[in-house]
Amino acid sequence: MDQGFRLREATIQDLDILTDVHTRSRAAYYIAGGMPEQELTDPATWAQRRDAWARALAMPTRTTLCAEDPGGGVVGLLTAGPPHHEDLDVATHYELYQVGVLPNAWGHGVGGALHREFIVRAAAAGCTEGVLECWASNTRAQRFYARYGWQPDGERRPGPMDSDYIRMRLKIDPSQPPAEPSAEQPPAAPARRCTGPGR
Repeated sequence: MDQGFRLREATIQDLDILTDVHTRSRAAYYIAGGMPEQELTDPATWAQRRDAWARALAMPTRTTLCAEDPGGGVVGLLTAGPPHHEDLDVATHYELYQVGVLPNAWGHGVGGALHREFIVRAAAAGCTEGVLECWASNTRAQRFYARYGWQPDGERRPGPMDSDYIRMRLKIDPSQPPAEPSAEQPPAAPARRCTGPGR
C-alpha cells in the first residue's frame, strides 16, 4: 500500500475507531454538499452509527477492513458484501457499501488501495459486477469511481438536501487483476453516503 499504509481485517475492538472514521469522513462530504454540521455530529446519531457497526462486524457475509498509517492509526475503512438491491443476483454481484477516508489522508493512495481490495474480494467470491450508491452532491467520489470504470446504471433514490443517491456499477473479470485508475482526473478520495455502515 502506498507510503507505508496497510490494510487489515476489522474486529470488534475497532468499533469506536470505525464509528469515528465513518463520522469524520462522511461529515467532510455532506458538509461540502451543504448539510449543516450539527446534523452530522449529533451524539445521538453517533451512537446509532456505533450500533450499526456492531451489527455489521457480526455479519459473516460482510467484509470490513481498516486502513492503517505507518504509526498504526486508522485513516480509512472499507465495508462490502452481498448486494442490498432486490433486482441484483447475490451470486454475481458484490456491493461496496462504503469506502471512507479521513480528509487528512486524501491523496495518499488509501482510497485506491481499499478499492483494489474490494475488487479482489469480489473476484474471490466469483462475482462479475460491483455495485455501489453515491450521493449526487458528492462529486469528488463520483470522479474517483469513474476513474476506475464505474458507471451510473440509471437507478436513483431520494437522498438528503434534495440530492439523490446514484447507483453505479462496475464489470469485474475474476481472471484479471484489478484495473488501475485512468489518468484523466487527479486523485480523489472516495466518501460515500450512509447513516450506518452501508445502510
